[in-house]
Amino acid sequence: MAEKTTVVITGATGFIGRNILARYAGREGCFVRAVYHQRPAFDVDAANVEWIQGDLTVDADVRRILDGADTVIQCAATTSGAGDIVNRPYIHTTDNAVMNSLMLRACYDLNVAHFLFFSCSIMYQPSEVPLREEDFSESDILHPNYFPAGWTKVYLEKMCEFFAGLGRTKMTVLRHTNIFGPHDKYDLERSHMFGATVTKVMTAEEGGTIKVWGSGEEARDLLYVDDLADCVESCLANQTEPFGLYNVGYGQSIKVIDVVRKIIGASGKNLSIERDERAPTIPVSIALDCGRIQSATGWSPTTDFDDAVSRTIRWWAENRPV
Repeated sequence: MAEKTTVVITGATGFIGRNILARYAGREGCFVRAVYHQRPAFDVDAANVEWIQGDLTVDADVRRILDGADTVIQCAATTSGAGDIVNRPYIHTTDNAVMNSLMLRACYDLNVAHFLFFSCSIMYQPSEVPLREEDFSESDILHPNYFPAGWTKVYLEKMCEFFAGLGRTKMTVLRHTNIFGPHDKYDLERSHMFGATVTKVMTAEEGGTIKVWGSGEEARDLLYVDDLADCVESCLANQTEPFGLYNVGYGQSIKVIDVVRKIIGASGKNLSIERDERAPTIPVSIALDCGRIQSATGWSPTTDFDDAVSRTIRWWAENRPV
């Protein structure tokens, strides 16, 4: 009988981690080590899942968690919305740099076969056309609000490339755009634009008003979390190069004001929109060209955006996460 592959999913109680865990729970041929820190583990109806607690900023915990792993899907991170990015930018630097640095070294020392890291698209300059991976330059001046998190991501991307070059661990870096869907953050203090808007709309009284931070004219490339999970599986199965750096997004941007209109439409409520020009916002527009990952792994998004919005609204209504 063939040995099972051990897959470690860090941050398994978080938004992306929880959706990735759902793909591997109950799957034949793999054993899943689901990692949590402060947010408690939850029941998973699958015999192949084991929960393990640890602090990924502590080297001993990292090595205990990764020992014997074949694949590591690194979903753990300190994240939040525009309010924290503007008012408390330091929270996105230290812990994220420390935990990933320790994990990359441990993967090398423990002979982990494949490590997948979620970067993001915040290092790119605003653009009216979809950006390719090579459109980022280290000489670019990042938006001031993105400086700490953006350069932390770039550092970690380079460390993935470095360790891939040592020949023991295949590295995948996903520069994903804004992700949304079930299990996202929906509280107004920590959520991103999409999650915050869903909560505002779903808790608003009929005939009420929804405030949009900023002008609403800035545009975002938004990707449904099921498409991101498809992408992870495609990379782990199909990437042939030792190091892969890929854009992952819907491939086109939509204005924030139009996203709000679509969420209101999917809710079935009669609500008006008011712009709050004084609220924290990051006035940049971006979309990603995902041709490289499609060529390398065959992945491209398949979920219609309007359908994804409707699915998210239904999930919120059934689970009411706030």
